[in-house]
Amino acid sequence: MVINKFGLKSNVRSFHLSGMGCSAGILSISLAKDLLRVHKNSLAIVLSMESVSSNGYQGKVKSMQLANCLFRMGGAGVLLSNKKEDRQRAKYELQHLVRTHLGSKDIAYKCVFQEHDDEGVSGVSLSRSILQVAGEALKSNMATLAAMVLPYSELICYAVSVTCKKIWPPARKRGPYIPDFRKAFEHFCVHVGGKAVIDAIKKNLKLKDRDVEASKMTLHRFGNTSSSSVWYELSYLEAKGRVKKGDRIWQLAFGSGFKCNSAVWKCISSLRPEKSIVWSEFIPRYPVEAPDILDH
Repeated sequence: MVINKFGLKSNVRSFHLSGMGCSAGILSISLAKDLLRVHKNSLAIVLSMESVSSNGYQGKVKSMQLANCLFRMGGAGVLLSNKKEDRQRAKYELQHLVRTHLGSKDIAYKCVFQEHDDEGVSGVSLSRSILQVAGEALKSNMATLAAMVLPYSELICYAVSVTCKKIWPPARKRGPYIPDFRKAFEHFCVHVGGKAVIDAIKKNLKLKDRDVEASKMTLHRFGNTSSSSVWYELSYLEAKGRVKKGDRIWQLAFGSGFKCNSAVWKCISSLRPEKSIVWSEFIPRYPVEAPDILDH
């Protein structure tokens, strides 16, 4: 559809990734990264979008109706390049990309699962075990990422904590040592899966309100736009003028399968708030107080 709409050349290589869930945005960056390693002096366009109309559930099963309430339509485009001359005008440089997949475990594979209900209506079922599975995926992903980005002081503290738990029984009663990821990143784009998801990640990573502001404001204004949400968050930070040259950004997303993907970017240019971005009209109003949803 994109090739036809814009009349792209016949030698354009097109890849259609679907069914990857909310983490598809970062997963597609991984694919583009591999392609650019092979094809020199090339450009890659990554288009991430959520279309709710094709997966709307019209049945009566509550666990399958939930997906109708969670997601909203949205999309984003990212242009990647491996041309040396493009470095002068590039905004960011991709430094690390970590992908975690727990699909070999049945509980993880089926916690977000497309199936038919008893009446034959197709829909996506969300299991109660999703938060447990997401926590396990995040822990595995963080363990790999931490070794790449954390300063030695944090790695040493973590190693000492693990060693003490093994040789000193009283230390086992304490919770695990959580490294301070704010020493590795200036900004966070946390998966917009819902307020409970954002708050849980904030608590587990010991982040501040400002660290998850972009995530909560994206959820407030645009809802959960699935794979494109991490780009809405980055756009929010740019619109606020917070991203400075040299800053590092951690994008974190979860998806069905079950997957947890991380991308680390470094700002390599001096950014100025753009007038044409999706936040331009609304950014003066934000941040706002997002009220808790009460149970009735």
